[in-house]
Formats: sequence, structure tokens, C-alpha cells
Amino acid sequence: MSTVLAKTEDAIQVTVSDESKAAKEAYVPEDGAHLDIPISGSTVAQEKRLPFWRKPRYALDNIATQPSVFDDPVTLEVYRPPAAWENTHRFDPSARWTWREEFRVVRKIDVRIMIWAFIMFFSLDLDRSNVSQANTDNFLDDLELTTDDFNLGNTLFKLCFLIAELPSQLVSKRVGPDVWVPSQMVLWSFVSLSQFWLKNRVSFLATRCLLGFMQGGFIPDMVLYLSYFYTKSELPLRLAWFWASNYVAEIVSALTASAILRLRGVGGQAGWRYLFLLEGCLTLLIGIISFFMMPPSPTQTKTWFRPKGWFTEREEVIMVNRVLRDDPSKSDMHNREGLTVKMVFKVFLDWRMWPVYILGILHMVPVQPPQTYLTLILRQLGFSTTQTNLLSVPSKVIGLFTLLIFCYLSEIIDSRVGATVLLQVWALPLLITLYTFTEQTSPWVYFVVVTLITGFPYVHPVQVAWASTNSYSVSTRTVSASIYNMCYQADGMISANIYREDDKPLYKRGNRALIIICAANIVIYILTYAFYKGINRRRDRIWNSWTAKEQQEYLDTTKDEGNSKMNFRFVY
Repeated sequence: MSTVLAKTEDAIQVTVSDESKAAKEAYVPEDGAHLDIPISGSTVAQEKRLPFWRKPRYALDNIATQPSVFDDPVTLEVYRPPAAWENTHRFDPSARWTWREEFRVVRKIDVRIMIWAFIMFFSLDLDRSNVSQANTDNFLDDLELTTDDFNLGNTLFKLCFLIAELPSQLVSKRVGPDVWVPSQMVLWSFVSLSQFWLKNRVSFLATRCLLGFMQGGFIPDMVLYLSYFYTKSELPLRLAWFWASNYVAEIVSALTASAILRLRGVGGQAGWRYLFLLEGCLTLLIGIISFFMMPPSPTQTKTWFRPKGWFTEREEVIMVNRVLRDDPSKSDMHNREGLTVKMVFKVFLDWRMWPVYILGILHMVPVQPPQTYLTLILRQLGFSTTQTNLLSVPSKVIGLFTLLIFCYLSEIIDSRVGATVLLQVWALPLLITLYTFTEQTSPWVYFVVVTLITGFPYVHPVQVAWASTNSYSVSTRTVSASIYNMCYQADGMISANIYREDDKPLYKRGNRALIIICAANIVIYILTYAFYKGINRRRDRIWNSWTAKEQQEYLDTTKDEGNSKMNFRFVY
């Protein structure tokens, strides 16, 4: 059995037929400095870069272990995980594995971790968005609410969601997302099902506040949790599927609502009351099960009810080392370590992240009002309750497909700005068309245009991963995820107040504002691209002007941290 070394343009590729023997091979670099660490594998079994429309072909028995700072004895000690990190016992810089093994492990993570994350997010969106389906069953009239009251409820929900983001992250970082996230779910499920007993404006506003406060922090908690298991290149696509649960929830909710709302009159109660009760009970069940479905980390899946765990020792070694090789900063905090006020304040002041935060505030504003008011608009156009719920489904199906397509596109073209700005390009001509409509416009024409607007490419997952990548370390990533999501909730607060009672049914003033914001967003995306490209170009110029000795001296002595380091490059 032999090991064949072949240099290619991009990397040194190792083809092995005996994995154990390959793991013992030592690599002698060109400068003659011997390393007692086996050679890493190349990215793909190709000598040339493939066109973006073709998938790379992997030789499954080739070494999959990627080159990293752990291959150099000097940088190995700089980035070695601390003893307090929960996965340190599986860290092994000499560990090597094949593509076959890695793909098998990733598939296992997808099944064990990702699918349940999808289900949990599904339940969150079910409970926060079913008020749209309730609107089709005379919800506002039954509680004697106006459109402005509905706007206020949505604004308070977003405000409380925003307020809870950072406190929730601080609690989660201290007790662990595996404990805090299921607890959140149980708490908000009680609030959700209690909407069965709504009486008036005060109770409506109170439950919207409580629901927002209980759900705040769930999303950044889950993004951080998933980053324990996936590499930077894998995470955006998983987040795409994570957010796809939004659309699945809305499609399922629309279909089930058309049946549940038929219970109107049973027991003398409105159908929307049963909608809140039944969907809240479903979330309660999912929340309870989640206590048993979220292991603290890749190496902590064994417990009294799962004595053998989910992964073998070999699989744990692969999971831990492949993630660390991709991002060594993931070991700088353990999963039960809290954040200090100083750390939080420091992340707030990181001006390099501000462009992403600004986009978080503004990027969804052009499409959210039509999305929020879709069911109300369809009812105002004369469609029945059942028709309205069924007619809301096409926009969700279109949105689901555009979400996945555009998230994959961001990886294919390797450009965050290039993929995310397309939301604005999608929305602008449709909003202009919507603005030209009159009361004589056919309801079906109105339906088609609004459906296309609300079927927009949901690029939010790309921007979440973008913020995470540019944050660099676990501590800064934890806080920046909350800040970004707070900005996103502020986006929702702005959107909730653009369509006003005195502007209906065509909302001319509101649509004019949306057109202006959409055009401004395109300019902001272009400026963001120039901002990050300029920082990277400047750092390249300075870094490349230094000798290897000066570069090493900088790494050994610098007080720069995270994304302020001269060798850090921003993605854009």
C-alpha cells in the first residue's frame, strides 16, 4: 500500500489507499524544516479550478484534512485550544481523515442537529406569524382593533424582541444554548396558546410584547450553536435551510389555518382562538422534546437517556479538528463561559461591522409591509377567508425557492454583496408597478404583483453568516449576532409603520417611501463593497511589504484582536 504525493497548482494532494499509514507520514517542506505532523490534503482532486457551475469531484479516499495554522509548530502553540474548552480532549493536530469519512460525519450532523434546528425554528415562526392567518378570520373586528392597533402590536413585538436579544445571548452563553433555547420555547409556547383568551386591545398588545420578549435571542443562539458543528463554508447553506423553515411554517400555517378557522362557532368561539391554542400546544411539545435533542457540543452527546451518544470517538475527532482548522478562534471560549460588559461594549464600538448592521436595519424594509399586509390586502380585495389563506401560499413557495437559490448563489459567486443586493433589484420594479395601481386595477393583477413582491429572495441568512464571519472570534461573534439581529428587528419596527390606516387601501404614500428606501439600499450595498474591499487592499499592501520575520514578529507581539489584526481579511 502506498502513498502518492503530487504537487498541483493549488495545493499538495495526497492520494491514499491506507488511511492509517498515511496518518503516519511526515511532510518535509521545501525549506528543509522538518515537521512531525502529517501532510494535509488538497481541497479537491483537480489540478485546475472548476467553472462555478460545476461541482468539484472528490476522490473519496483522498485526505480531506485542510492545511491550517496547526501544521506549523510555532503557530500551533499560538492557536492551541485551552484546557477549559469542552472539546480539547479531541483536539489532535496530527489527525487526518478522508473525504469519505468527512462527508459521512457531515451527513450525520445534518440528520442529528440540523433537522431538529429546522423544526425548532419552524415552531418559532409558526407562533410569531400566525396572527396573519388570524386576520383572515375577522380577528381585528372581534377585538375591536384598527389597522394602526395592529401596527402597534407588531411594533411592540419587534421592540421587545430587540430588547431581549442581548440579555438572552448573555444568559445562553452562561448556561449554554442547549439549556436556554428549549427553556425559551416552553415559555413562549404558553404565551402563544394563551392568546385563545384574548379580550381586547390591551390583552392583544400585552401578549405581543410577551411573545417578542420570550422569543428574542433564539435566532443568534441557534446560529452560534450551529457554528459549533459546521465550517464557515458550510454554515451559510445550513442557515439557508434553517430560514427555509420560515416559509415552510407559513405554508403549513396557511393550509392548516384554512381548516382550523372553520372551527369558528364551535363552543361559541372564533376560529382564530383555536388557531392560537393548537399551534401553541404544538410548540410546547417541540420545546419539551428539544431538551433531549440539543447536546452541549460535538463531544458531549452521551447522557443518561443516550448512553452511547450520537458519534464515535473517531467522528468526534473529525468534527472537532475540521472545525478548528477552518476557524481556530472557535476554541477561545467554552460553551458555559459568560461574557463581560467590557467585551460587549468593545463589540459595539467595532466600526468595521457597522456597514453590515446598517444593512440589517434597512435591507428588508422595501418588502416587509406588503408581506405583513398580504392577507389583509387580499381580504380588502374581496377574497374570502379560505381563498385568502390559500392565495398566500404561492408567495411562500416562491420565497422558499428564491431563498435557497440566492443563498447558494452567494457561495457560487463568493460575494455577499453580489447576492444580497439582488433583493433590492428584485423589489424595485415591482414596487414601482404597485405604486401605479388604482382602485380600478383588477384584483388578480394586484394579487400577482404583491405575490411576486412577497416572494422576494430572503437574503437575511447570507447577511447573518456575513456578520458572523467578519466578527472572527466566538466572543465577538456572540455579541455581533445579537447586535445584527437587533438591527433586523429595528427593520421590522420601521416596516410596521409604513402602511397607515389613512393611506389604505392602495397605500400610495407607503409605497412611495418603499421605492425611495429600496433605491437608497442599492447605493448602500455598493458603498459597503467599496468599504471592505478598501480595508483589505490596504492590509494587503502593508502585510506584503513586511518580511516573513516582520510578519511573525507582528503576530507574536501585536495587541490587535479579532478582525482588527493585519492578517485578517473581511468577506464582502
